[in-house]
Amino acid sequence: MSARTIVAVIAAVAAVFWLASAFWTYKDARRRIDDPWLISLAVALGLVPYVGPLVYMLFRPPEYLEDVRERELEIKAMEDRLSRRDLVCPVCRAEVDSRFLVCPICTTKLRQSCVNCRAPLEALWQVCPYCETPIEAPGSTVYSPPPWQSSGH
Repeated sequence: MSARTIVAVIAAVAAVFWLASAFWTYKDARRRIDDPWLISLAVALGLVPYVGPLVYMLFRPPEYLEDVRERELEIKAMEDRLSRRDLVCPVCRAEVDSRFLVCPICTTKLRQSCVNCRAPLEALWQVCPYCETPIEAPGSTVYSPPPWQSSGH
């Protein structure tokens, strides 16, 4: 092979690499950038031999548009689930009404009822808002020491 042939092959490989990197910049910009003007700017930058695609890689958006849209859909789905969090049984996931005391499917206790008016109560309430009856926490008892610990000697 002559020196002229070797130089021609190296020049052809360099040209193919340059065009391939510019094409890669175009394809990558289309997947990451939504604005057509910014895509054309990225392609123009990608056409700068060898340095352009490297500069583009430093300043390109970190995520693909498809990943951004997918994440936004997942967040919206989570927000929808959280907004109707109180409308399902925590055990069997059946739909329940906010006034239910127990789940009609699996009989899990959902709320405590007022001892006076039988209205469903929220867990943090200290008094029934319907009849003003004070609420005792479930299972709460007044502590009384055992007989052998009484202080009356």
